Formats: sequence, structure tokens, C-alpha cells
Amino acid sequence: MAKLTISEVRAWLETAEEGDPYFRELKSDSRAGIRKLLASYERRKDKRRLELERHLEKERFDNGFRLSAESPVAGVDEAGRGPLAGPVVTAAVILPPSCPELSGLDDSKAISRERRERLAAVIREHAIAWSVHIQPAAEIDRLNIYGATRESMEKAVAGLSVKPETVIADAMALEGEVPCHPVVKADGLSLCVAAASVLAKTERDAYMKRLHEQYPAYGFDRHSGYGTAAHLEALEAHGPCPEHRKTFAPVAGFLVGTSGKAVQEKTIMDNL
Repeated sequence: MAKLTISEVRAWLETAEEGDPYFRELKSDSRAGIRKLLASYERRKDKRRLELERHLEKERFDNGFRLSAESPVAGVDEAGRGPLAGPVVTAAVILPPSCPELSGLDDSKAISRERRERLAAVIREHAIAWSVHIQPAAEIDRLNIYGATRESMEKAVAGLSVKPETVIADAMALEGEVPCHPVVKADGLSLCVAAASVLAKTERDAYMKRLHEQYPAYGFDRHSGYGTAAHLEALEAHGPCPEHRKTFAPVAGFLVGTSGKAVQEKTIMDNL
């Protein structure tokens, strides 16, 4: 191959196959720009290799729970246990034993919002079955956050179009006829739990974006209901809205202020 310009080499590396003999020629090229391109290519290759290794580890983890080669295993996870407002959202996902399309899938907290959105679409396309359940703030107040999350996870599993033979849940023991294996930090170990983590997180983000349009004074689009300084300032100014978790300590403190006056929801709505 004739000697290429640096721009041409950059374009060639985008689609180059690892065993191409032209690499040997490039490695002997003394141009600084070529050396930088090759170093960048090697870093990307190492990243892809590590990503594939982690992907295969997650698949092996899930396959260890299968009763047979094609046994359906559901992963279950949640998003939104800690915020002061909005629902807790749970998801259940059954993936095929091998799903190379999801290489790079990880715990939703470890990847960007944009990548979560892309992965969520791939999960829905390639999953054998998936289900999402939204547990509202009122139920969190009624049941407590642990009970509300567990009930939501159980409803997500029940909502699957395919009945799993085994369930892997992120640090939660679920009740029901399907055997459940609670695993701490399962979203970093299991591919199907990581998939559930992404679906739960993207669904909750979308919910909080809609909630921001309904109650713009609280900034739910920025903090998703977590107790940031800006959120607490909005609570002090406007009091809780109907989507706040009334049993959570910071919110409860704003329901009855230091003056002893209860914050009425009608007044809150009038202030928005």
C-alpha cells in the first residue's frame, strides 16, 4: 500500500482489521502523527477487549443460575430509592444466554445518560422479555421504601410476558413462586440485572422530566428528586408537592414549619 497521509491513516484505522499487514508498515513510520494515531488505536483496542471480557463474565454469571442451557433467568433492579420526590421504578429483564449486542452494558450509574438511552433501546429489542413497574410516592409513604421497592420488584417480575425459572435481584429477597437470589451489587455482576438497572433508570428519568413540566419550581429535571441544596431551597420556598415523599425526614420537616403552620397542598399548587 502506498504511503498514506495522516488524515488517510486516521480514516483507515476506523475500519482496519487487526491482522492487516499494513500495520507493520505503520509501526515503522517515524511520523509523530502516525505514532499518536497508533497509540490511540491500541488504547481503543484494549478498551474493547476489556469490555468484551467483562461482558462474557456477566453472561457466565447469569448462566450459572440457569437450570438448563436455555432456562429463562430474570434480572431485577430499581432506580430512585433515595430521592425525596417521585416514584421508585423497578424493571425485570430476561436476556438470551448470549447477547453480544449488549457488550458494554453496565450498572446504569456507571454510564452516561446518552449511552443509557441507546442501551435501553437495544435491551428492549433483544430481550426475551422485559417489564417496568412504577411505584408512586404515596405507596412509598404507605409501605416504607423497603416494602414499596420489594413490592414493585415483585410486580415487575409478574409483568414479564415469559415466566422466569430463576430471579436475580439486586440485594433484595423477593417473595413468590419463582426462586429468587438476592445478590449485593448484582448490577455490576449480572448482565440481566444491569439491563434491568438501565431500563429502571431511563424510565424514572423520563418520569421526572414529565414531573418537572408539571411542577417546574422544584427543578426535578436537574436533580431527579434527590435532596440537593437547590431542591431543599425550593421545598423551603414552596413546601412539598403531591409527588414528594411525606415520610422522608427532610420533606416531613417542611410539612410543619417552625411556625407550626401545616403546608397545604392547595397553597403549594397556587404558588407554582
